[in-house]
Amino acid sequence: MYKTRIYRGIVPDCMTVRQTVFVEEQGFENEFDETDESCIHIVVYDGDAPVGTGRVFREADGWYIGRVAVMKDHRKKDLGSMIVLGLEKAAKEQGAEKILLWAQCRAYGFYEKLGYTSAGKYHDDEGCPHVLMEKKI
Repeated sequence: MYKTRIYRGIVPDCMTVRQTVFVEEQGFENEFDETDESCIHIVVYDGDAPVGTGRVFREADGWYIGRVAVMKDHRKKDLGSMIVLGLEKAAKEQGAEKILLWAQCRAYGFYEKLGYTSAGKYHDDEGCPHVLMEKKI
């Protein structure tokens, strides 16, 4: 049985998952940033082990979800959806009416199934193409 916890600011459990998924598995070098300290983070646990995470934060142009990651052995179990929906709820409780996110292009279909649509902007992050997506909540 998986459980989730919400944190304000980054905690080691978030870092463990992101280090494993984004740095070691996907090869990103610039994973952690100053935004981490002001975000709302969610962590999914399998017992005491962190197995998924994501963050949501406000910028001048809206609320953004990012850094959604699930450990390889726990994929295909709807944890990614659990993370995104939990972050949407946390943002909505703070007054958000719309969520934006920069999705890795290979994850476009995942976000589309959750109701996100392309906002038509693209950028490259360390050699990985991303598309801006949005959803009214």
